[in-house]
Amino acid sequence: MSKPPAADAPAPRPGLAAELIAWFDRSARDLPWRTNRTGYRVWVSEIMLQQTRVSTVIPYYERFLAAFPTLRDLAAADIEQVLALWSGLGYYRRARGLHEGARDVVARFQGELPADVEQLLSIKGIGPYTAGAIASLAFGIQTPLVDGNVIRVLARLFAIQEDARQARVQKQIWALAGSLVPQDRPGAFNEALMELGATTCLPQQPLCLLCPLAPRCDAHRLGLAASLPLLAPPRAPTLVHAASLVARRERQILLGRRRPDALFGGLWEPPTVEASSPDEAADLLARFASRPAPAGEVQHTLSHRKMRVAVFTGDPAPQPGYPPVYDEVRWVQEGDLHLYGISTLAKKLMKKGGA
Repeated sequence: MSKPPAADAPAPRPGLAAELIAWFDRSARDLPWRTNRTGYRVWVSEIMLQQTRVSTVIPYYERFLAAFPTLRDLAAADIEQVLALWSGLGYYRRARGLHEGARDVVARFQGELPADVEQLLSIKGIGPYTAGAIASLAFGIQTPLVDGNVIRVLARLFAIQEDARQARVQKQIWALAGSLVPQDRPGAFNEALMELGATTCLPQQPLCLLCPLAPRCDAHRLGLAASLPLLAPPRAPTLVHAASLVARRERQILLGRRRPDALFGGLWEPPTVEASSPDEAADLLARFASRPAPAGEVQHTLSHRKMRVAVFTGDPAPQPGYPPVYDEVRWVQEGDLHLYGISTLAKKLMKKGGA
């Protein structure tokens, strides 16, 4: 097993940046965030693209920018409106972080994202990757960024045969990325690395015959491309049992808003209670449901939890004791549901309950 390069070692790949940028100029996909590029537009796109497919993001991005064309527009918006536009995109902490960050920029930087990596890192919701993306793509600053695609490309390019999830190896890959970023068109180079990972240097079946870097790639030369990067298996999701009440009257449905610090914080859903077993969940449901009738089960898997939710229809109890995870419970007109932030799980629950 070969030893990966030292974190501070220069990357011996002269001419690589020019070749990769030339490939990108020829092959880049036409994506909405690659036109009229500003720091704000880069920020929104990169937050949405985290752990989400490009094809899924495009319509959300276009709707979001139509509603909030500037950073100040986003900062002035109510979080309810932000979450409503994010509904179905998942990983809702991203939306809350983006909103908080926009308000931070208005408060400290007069509404303009700074063209400085350290200052960008001081903004709420912006980490090293996002700071690198904004700085290089929007402002042309020579700084690296590392996401899953970049990790895969560099692990293969340099045949790094250690677990890429380890902090030490991550630091190593950041250093390699930094050593490769050229002074000329650093944003194009960073975007080209991500594009290569997304379209050519694929996880399971890398298209080495189409890759512009194949002649320079150590993993390709050693026949290791398909087996890299090495990644320790993620922890299996925890099984969570729950019960949910889908209550309706006339053309209204009962929804609770989850506390900001909770999972799905700020989103609305039919009142739901979690427990260690289905029986316990049903018993807890009786604290706020009157004569609940079973309507079926919904299964929903997140990155860290697998949820099995028993759905009941019925009415709220005369003096309901709703779970403390909700900071408000109200009747909502069914025609107004599009104005509320509602998760994919909540939509499944309502559908199962006939709403």
